[in-house]
Amino acid sequence: MDAISCPKCNGPVVKSGFQNSKQRYKCKSCNKRFQLEYCYKACAFDTDNSIIVLLKEGCGIRSISRILDISKNTVLSRILKLGKQIQPPPFHKLGVKFEVDELWSFVGNKENVAWITYAIEQNTGRTIDFFVGRKTKVNIKPLINKLLLSGPKCIYTDRLNIYPSLIPKAIHKVFRYCTNTIERKNLTLRTHIKRLARRTICFSKKQQYLEAHLRIYFWG
Repeated sequence: MDAISCPKCNGPVVKSGFQNSKQRYKCKSCNKRFQLEYCYKACAFDTDNSIIVLLKEGCGIRSISRILDISKNTVLSRILKLGKQIQPPPFHKLGVKFEVDELWSFVGNKENVAWITYAIEQNTGRTIDFFVGRKTKVNIKPLINKLLLSGPKCIYTDRLNIYPSLIPKAIHKVFRYCTNTIERKNLTLRTHIKRLARRTICFSKKQQYLEAHLRIYFWG
């Protein structure tokens, strides 16, 4: 039998009693207690990774619940937990080109439109950061300021009248097809994220779930 190690820190373990006739173990390094097999499938070691994969493949909450045989409330709580653990990775490249665009969705009901504004690096398509909220100068400014910290060569946007007051004229570019990369990414997002799909009954009940889902998709 292969040596058993801690699923959290990969440290050595010792036996630590039984639960429901199943052997439990305790890690000698981090004191985590676990067992190799669980009756409830949400306790499996790979549940979080499975949720991430299914979210990125366009599965809804109830679909994930059926596939993994766990409750939808567990899926929602895991999404929030994973979303809090994931943060935008640091960006240190200088003199690059960015594209910024907005994408609409719904939160709570189909009458409440929520805007997702995000920025990508043009060459790699990497998402730098995003926020969910109204398209106002106050909301968009922190995102633009983050881009300006890297000394960008150009920032491409659409014709939203807020951008000229936030981006220096010398690097702000607005012309036809200048945001092709991010517009194509919008289509990918709507394809891969169930709650963003057009003409669907799926939408986010709360903004925190939408934000957590986006963090998982962009950086998970």
